[in-house]
Amino acid sequence: MLDIQQLQIQLGDNQLNYHQQINSGEIVTLQGVSGVGKSSLLLCIAGFIKPVSGQISWNDTLISTLAIERRPVAMLFQENNLFEHINVLKNARLGTANIDDDAIFAAAEELQIAEQMQKMPLQLSGGQRQRVGLLRTLLRPEPLILLDEPFAELDNQTRSIAANWVNKIARAENKTVLLVTHQMEDVETLADRNWLME
Repeated sequence: MLDIQQLQIQLGDNQLNYHQQINSGEIVTLQGVSGVGKSSLLLCIAGFIKPVSGQISWNDTLISTLAIERRPVAMLFQENNLFEHINVLKNARLGTANIDDDAIFAAAEELQIAEQMQKMPLQLSGGQRQRVGLLRTLLRPEPLILLDEPFAELDNQTRSIAANWVNKIARAENKTVLLVTHQMEDVETLADRNWLME
């Protein structure tokens, strides 16, 4: 279980407050107007923002005091998810050492990016880059997955394919997913619960 207890984050002049419990294996979508603190919460859970007060625990272990690399978290940011100096396949392998290339290519086939694997990131469209980042994040071993607008660059058909793939992998691997989205179709496709933030 992800336990967010009386967490406070300072964002400019605004103080953001969070208190929520999310069950292991649950997919929770986060919605709310811009600036309400959706991305800030993900960044705090991952360790990139330090809270003013409160704590975050995972399965009764305090993680809000741990270094970023020691947290059981894989995060997909809104942008800048790929290293430009290595090809797509090498990007996909990062953090997935225990996953063989067959599994990577099978996922790439489902996400319709298999033909892009030998290209460099700069040769990809925004939507292709997003799907590579999504593939790598979900195939990593960490049990807690944080996705910040993971389908923003995708058209409706590709968005549906990617959302269904996330749902399939998260359920099969018992991943706990927090997903920021502005689209109700993502909520309908994926969410066990929708957290509407105010």
